Amino acid sequence: MSLATLRTRLIEHLIPSANWSADAAPVRSDFDLNPGARQGSKTLRPAAVLIPVIARPEGATVLMTRRSDSLASHTGQIAFPGGRLDPGETAVEAALREAFEEVALDPGVVEVLGIGDAYETVTGFLVTPVIGWLTEPPSVTASPDEVAEVFEVPWDFLMDTANHRRDSYELEGQPRRWFWTMPFEERYIWGATASILRGLCARLYGDEDEPTAAAGEDAA
Repeated sequence: MSLATLRTRLIEHLIPSANWSADAAPVRSDFDLNPGARQGSKTLRPAAVLIPVIARPEGATVLMTRRSDSLASHTGQIAFPGGRLDPGETAVEAALREAFEEVALDPGVVEVLGIGDAYETVTGFLVTPVIGWLTEPPSVTASPDEVAEVFEVPWDFLMDTANHRRDSYELEGQPRRWFWTMPFEERYIWGATASILRGLCARLYGDEDEPTAAAGEDAA
Protein backbone atom coordinates (compact mmCIF):
# COMPACT_ATOMS: atom_id res chain seq x y z
CA MET A 1 0.00 0.00 0.00
CA SER A 2 1.42 3.39 -1.01
CA LEU A 3 1.78 6.18 1.53
CA ALA A 4 -0.89 8.21 -0.27
CA THR A 5 -3.31 5.27 -0.17
CA LEU A 6 -2.62 4.69 3.53
CA ARG A 7 -3.24 8.33 4.37
CA THR A 8 -6.52 8.27 2.44
CA ARG A 9 -7.62 5.06 4.18
CA LEU A 10 -6.89 6.57 7.59
CA ILE A 11 -8.94 9.66 6.83
CA GLU A 12 -11.83 7.57 5.48
CA HIS A 13 -11.98 5.07 8.34
CA LEU A 14 -11.07 7.12 11.41
CA ILE A 15 -13.57 9.10 13.45
CA PRO A 16 -13.31 12.84 12.71
CA SER A 17 -11.64 14.52 15.66
CA ALA A 18 -14.47 17.08 15.75
CA ASN A 19 -16.81 14.23 16.77
CA TRP A 20 -14.81 13.44 19.92
CA SER A 21 -16.70 13.46 23.20
CA ALA A 22 -15.30 13.07 26.69
CA ASP A 23 -18.40 11.01 27.49
CA ALA A 24 -17.98 8.50 24.67
CA ALA A 25 -18.58 4.90 25.64
CA PRO A 26 -15.55 2.64 25.34
CA VAL A 27 -15.59 0.33 22.31
CA ARG A 28 -12.76 -1.89 23.58
CA SER A 29 -11.22 -2.54 26.95
CA ASP A 30 -8.78 -4.51 29.06
CA PHE A 31 -11.81 -6.58 30.06
CA ASP A 32 -12.48 -7.93 26.56
CA LEU A 33 -10.24 -10.93 27.24
CA ASN A 34 -10.97 -10.93 30.99
CA PRO A 35 -14.71 -10.34 31.46
CA GLY A 36 -14.66 -11.84 34.93
CA ALA A 37 -12.21 -9.19 36.13
CA ARG A 38 -14.73 -6.35 35.90
CA GLN A 39 -16.14 -5.38 39.29
CA GLY A 40 -19.05 -3.01 38.81
CA SER A 41 -18.97 0.28 36.93
CA LYS A 42 -16.77 3.25 37.65
CA THR A 43 -16.36 6.79 36.40
CA LEU A 44 -13.58 6.72 33.84
CA ARG A 45 -10.91 9.42 33.71
CA PRO A 46 -10.36 10.80 30.19
CA ALA A 47 -6.93 10.34 28.63
CA ALA A 48 -5.44 10.41 25.15
CA VAL A 49 -2.45 8.99 23.29
CA LEU A 50 -0.88 10.11 20.04
CA ILE A 51 -0.16 7.46 17.41
CA PRO A 52 2.33 9.24 15.13
CA VAL A 53 2.48 7.62 11.69
CA ILE A 54 5.67 8.64 9.90
CA ALA A 55 5.59 8.61 6.09
CA ARG A 56 9.08 7.26 5.40
CA PRO A 57 9.88 6.63 1.71
CA GLU A 58 10.60 2.97 2.44
CA GLY A 59 7.27 2.54 4.24
CA ALA A 60 5.24 4.03 7.06
CA THR A 61 6.35 3.56 10.65
CA VAL A 62 4.81 4.30 14.04
CA LEU A 63 6.70 6.25 16.67
CA MET A 64 6.58 4.59 20.08
CA THR A 65 8.27 4.98 23.45
CA ARG A 66 9.59 2.87 26.27
CA ARG A 67 8.58 4.32 29.60
CA SER A 68 11.25 5.33 32.08
CA ASP A 69 12.36 2.77 34.65
CA SER A 70 11.94 5.44 37.33
CA LEU A 71 8.19 5.89 36.87
CA ALA A 72 5.87 4.73 39.63
CA SER A 73 3.58 2.74 37.28
CA HIS A 74 3.89 0.86 33.98
CA THR A 75 7.66 0.99 34.38
CA GLY A 76 9.59 0.17 31.21
CA GLN A 77 6.49 -0.66 29.18
CA ILE A 78 6.11 0.16 25.49
CA ALA A 79 3.63 2.99 25.02
CA PHE A 80 2.51 5.90 22.89
CA PRO A 81 3.07 9.48 24.02
CA GLY A 82 0.03 10.40 26.06
CA GLY A 83 -1.66 10.90 29.39
CA ARG A 84 -4.71 12.24 31.14
CA LEU A 85 -6.58 15.29 29.89
CA ASP A 86 -6.16 18.59 31.67
CA PRO A 87 -9.40 20.45 32.50
CA GLY A 88 -10.93 21.92 29.36
CA GLU A 89 -8.70 19.99 26.96
CA THR A 90 -9.84 17.91 24.01
CA ALA A 91 -8.27 14.54 23.28
CA VAL A 92 -6.31 16.03 20.37
CA GLU A 93 -4.97 18.86 22.48
CA ALA A 94 -3.92 16.49 25.25
CA ALA A 95 -2.24 14.02 22.88
CA LEU A 96 -0.22 16.73 21.16
CA ARG A 97 0.72 18.34 24.48
CA GLU A 98 1.84 15.05 25.98
CA ALA A 99 3.88 14.18 22.88
CA PHE A 100 5.66 17.52 23.15
CA GLU A 101 6.30 17.06 26.87
CA GLU A 102 7.49 13.45 26.56
CA VAL A 103 9.53 13.44 23.35
CA ALA A 104 9.62 17.12 22.24
CA LEU A 105 7.52 16.33 19.17
CA ASP A 106 6.59 19.65 17.56
CA PRO A 107 2.76 19.79 17.23
CA GLY A 108 3.23 21.83 14.08
CA VAL A 109 4.60 18.84 12.15
CA VAL A 110 1.67 16.59 13.06
CA GLU A 111 -1.39 16.45 10.80
CA VAL A 112 -4.21 14.97 12.88
CA LEU A 113 -6.16 12.61 10.62
CA GLY A 114 -8.76 11.48 13.15
CA ILE A 115 -9.29 9.37 16.24
CA GLY A 116 -9.75 5.69 16.93
CA ASP A 117 -12.12 3.80 19.20
CA ALA A 118 -12.21 4.80 22.86
CA TYR A 119 -10.46 2.27 25.08
CA GLU A 120 -11.09 1.47 28.76
CA THR A 121 -8.14 0.40 30.88
CA VAL A 122 -8.35 -1.70 34.01
CA THR A 123 -6.84 1.26 35.88
CA GLY A 124 -9.93 3.36 35.15
CA PHE A 125 -8.92 5.51 32.16
CA LEU A 126 -10.91 6.12 28.98
CA VAL A 127 -8.18 6.48 26.37
CA THR A 128 -8.75 8.17 23.01
CA PRO A 129 -6.20 7.22 20.34
CA VAL A 130 -5.34 10.26 18.19
CA ILE A 131 -3.74 9.37 14.87
CA GLY A 132 -1.27 11.86 13.46
CA TRP A 133 0.49 11.91 10.10
CA LEU A 134 4.08 13.13 9.74
CA THR A 135 5.42 13.71 6.24
CA GLU A 136 9.03 13.22 7.33
CA PRO A 137 10.90 11.80 10.33
CA PRO A 138 10.63 14.25 13.21
CA SER A 139 13.30 15.55 15.54
CA VAL A 140 12.55 14.10 18.98
CA THR A 141 14.25 14.11 22.37
CA ALA A 142 13.10 11.86 25.19
CA SER A 143 12.24 13.51 28.50
CA PRO A 144 14.39 11.41 30.87
CA ASP A 145 11.87 11.62 33.70
CA GLU A 146 9.21 9.92 31.56
CA VAL A 147 10.76 8.18 28.57
CA ALA A 148 13.73 5.83 28.38
CA GLU A 149 13.71 5.35 24.61
CA VAL A 150 12.01 6.54 21.43
CA PHE A 151 11.86 4.18 18.46
CA GLU A 152 9.83 3.30 15.37
CA VAL A 153 8.01 0.12 14.37
CA PRO A 154 6.97 -0.61 10.76
CA TRP A 155 3.29 0.04 10.15
CA ASP A 156 2.92 -3.15 8.13
CA PHE A 157 4.22 -5.23 11.05
CA LEU A 158 1.72 -3.71 13.50
CA MET A 159 -1.21 -4.10 11.10
CA ASP A 160 -0.44 -7.74 10.24
CA THR A 161 -2.72 -9.89 12.40
CA ALA A 162 -0.22 -12.74 12.13
CA ASN A 163 1.87 -10.71 14.58
CA HIS A 164 -0.98 -10.29 17.08
CA ARG A 165 -0.66 -12.80 19.89
CA ARG A 166 -2.63 -13.56 23.01
CA ASP A 167 -0.50 -14.09 26.09
CA SER A 168 -1.20 -14.33 29.80
CA TYR A 169 0.19 -14.26 33.28
CA GLU A 170 -1.09 -15.62 36.56
CA LEU A 171 -0.33 -14.20 39.99
CA GLU A 172 -0.59 -16.44 43.00
CA GLY A 173 -4.16 -16.62 44.25
CA GLN A 174 -5.57 -14.67 41.29
CA PRO A 175 -7.23 -15.74 38.01
CA ARG A 176 -5.11 -15.89 34.87
CA ARG A 177 -5.10 -12.57 33.02
CA TRP A 178 -5.03 -12.50 29.22
CA PHE A 179 -3.70 -9.66 27.07
CA TRP A 180 -2.65 -8.87 23.51
CA THR A 181 0.99 -8.75 22.48
CA MET A 182 2.92 -7.81 19.34
CA PRO A 183 6.54 -8.81 20.04
CA PHE A 184 8.87 -6.83 17.76
CA GLU A 185 12.57 -7.69 17.74
CA GLU A 186 13.70 -7.38 21.37
CA ARG A 187 10.68 -5.27 22.37
CA TYR A 188 7.53 -6.64 23.95
CA ILE A 189 4.52 -4.54 22.93
CA TRP A 190 1.59 -5.62 25.07
CA GLY A 191 -1.47 -4.66 27.08
CA ALA A 192 -3.46 -1.54 26.24
CA THR A 193 -0.88 -0.42 23.66
CA ALA A 194 -1.21 -3.65 21.69
CA SER A 195 -4.99 -3.68 22.11
CA ILE A 196 -5.35 -0.13 20.79
CA LEU A 197 -3.26 -1.05 17.75
CA ARG A 198 -5.34 -4.17 17.18
CA GLY A 199 -8.50 -2.07 17.36
CA LEU A 200 -7.05 0.37 14.84
CA CYS A 201 -6.22 -2.55 12.55
CA ALA A 202 -9.80 -3.81 12.74
CA ARG A 203 -11.22 -0.34 12.04
CA LEU A 204 -9.01 0.12 8.98
CA TYR A 205 -8.95 -3.35 7.49
CA GLY A 206 -12.08 -5.11 8.66
CA ASP A 207 -12.73 -8.31 10.58
CA GLU A 208 -10.06 -9.53 12.95
CA ASP A 209 -8.39 -12.86 12.31
CA GLU A 210 -8.12 -15.49 15.01
CA PRO A 211 -5.17 -14.53 17.23
CA THR A 212 -1.96 -16.50 17.52
CA ALA A 213 -1.27 -17.93 20.96
CA ALA A 214 2.05 -17.36 22.61
CA ALA A 215 4.30 -20.36 22.84
CA GLY A 216 3.00 -22.85 25.37
CA GLU A 217 -0.35 -21.07 25.79
CA ASP A 218 -3.84 -22.04 24.74
CA ALA A 219 -5.57 -19.30 22.74
CA ALA A 220 -9.03 -20.70 23.44
